Amino acid sequence: MILGYARVSTRDQNLDGQRDALAAAGAERIFADTITGSARVRPELDRLLPELRSGDVVVVTKYDRLARSLKDLLEIVDLIQARGAGFRSLGEDIDTTSPAGRLVFHVFASIAQFERERIVERTKEGLEAARKRGRVGGRPPALSTAQKAEVKRMRDEERRPIPEIAGLFKVSAKTVRRVI
Repeated sequence: MILGYARVSTRDQNLDGQRDALAAAGAERIFADTITGSARVRPELDRLLPELRSGDVVVVTKYDRLARSLKDLLEIVDLIQARGAGFRSLGEDIDTTSPAGRLVFHVFASIAQFERERIVERTKEGLEAARKRGRVGGRPPALSTAQKAEVKRMRDEERRPIPEIAGLFKVSAKTVRRVI
């Protein structure tokens, strides 16, 4: 049996294109998640894996729909293969049901991991270069130094509750807790 797996990260994204491609590839059943790929628990994927039988094939449109990291991808494909099933990725034309396909799979996965690591490296280099030039990235602080002092005073001296302080400064209670 050919089983399809589709995933999008947010509700704003649409699964239709993936569903169509999986159906065209012969998927008899399609499992679909709307959840970030880095999430450990993916309900539909967790439902698909135990249902695999020897000879089944799990098909995805691109292998990044199945996992976000090389480690995760290799673990999932190992689980698939341990159940006697194969893995196909349509976008990369990978099919682990043959020795050559398994080789191609591992080469592609390694290249993708290398590229992700290079992106992280280049980002760190760019941030460091910006810091040396006096630019600091990131989100600006929600509260100024004076506001932080006032938050502490209101909490310590006036004993105001955190939600009230948060409302006065138009920030979240979590922001106020970080200040205190």
